[in-house]
Amino acid sequence: MSLSAFAPAKVNLFLHVGAVGADGYHPVCSLMTFADVGDRVFVQPSESPEFEITGPFGDLLDAGPDNLVVRAARALLARAGGPQPPFRLILEKALPVAAGLGGGSSDAGATLRLLRGALGLALQDEVISAIAAELGADGPACLEARPVIGEGRGDRLSAPPGMPVLDAVLVNPRVASPTGAVYRAFDEDGAIGGADRPPLPEAFEDAVEAVAYLSRCRNDLEAPAVRLTPVIGEVLETLRYEPETLMARMSGSGATCFALCADGIEAEGLADRLSAMRPDWWVRRCRLGGPWPE
Repeated sequence: MSLSAFAPAKVNLFLHVGAVGADGYHPVCSLMTFADVGDRVFVQPSESPEFEITGPFGDLLDAGPDNLVVRAARALLARAGGPQPPFRLILEKALPVAAGLGGGSSDAGATLRLLRGALGLALQDEVISAIAAELGADGPACLEARPVIGEGRGDRLSAPPGMPVLDAVLVNPRVASPTGAVYRAFDEDGAIGGADRPPLPEAFEDAVEAVAYLSRCRNDLEAPAVRLTPVIGEVLETLRYEPETLMARMSGSGATCFALCADGIEAEGLADRLSAMRPDWWVRRCRLGGPWPE
């Protein structure tokens, strides 16, 4: 019998970044949400522990001990203690790698949720969240996989405004944008935006109201990412030119960008046209919100 858990793509609707601190980390403030597209993690009975990666982007990942799915499983079993039956984990990698979509952290979060249920582990939510935080700054947010405000290193979470489901299009030019390099370029630029938390309304009525607010916010990593990987700027320019786009922005440290649209019909039309225009780009029409069914 095979069980699975969905690992949704994380999208930073805004990402405000401050100067690097003495601890070597940049403080941030980000409104994060999750898409109904993503990876999937499977667990199956096995005679010995196994891990494999499949999917369209599977060949870009190492299936060794440093993979976040493997690390999440090992950390969970260590906290559980006692013998557990062997199992096979399979990561179906549908999201681009080093794409600003929190893929690795979301895969780890899905693994933690999946194995706790599949193995019947009596571990409290606080323990699972602590493991997720050890695996990455956005680990706790990706474990919850629902809209949230992240501050500090991104792991201090608070409730966001009430949000409608947002229709969107994700576009990745099929190039990697490594987080470390982008942060170094951010520091070199000296263009410190600050990890400010903007005043937040109680709720957004619809996509138009959300876009009006988000347009006043930023992704402070966008400029350095474009400088390092100019094709990101081409994606943003293309999206901003299209009539269905209410707002376009880069997610995380790139290279994935997103366009917010008024409704699903607009998003579908935009995605279809972009796919025809640029078959070399990864384009997905999606909805942003969640949590999505496993």
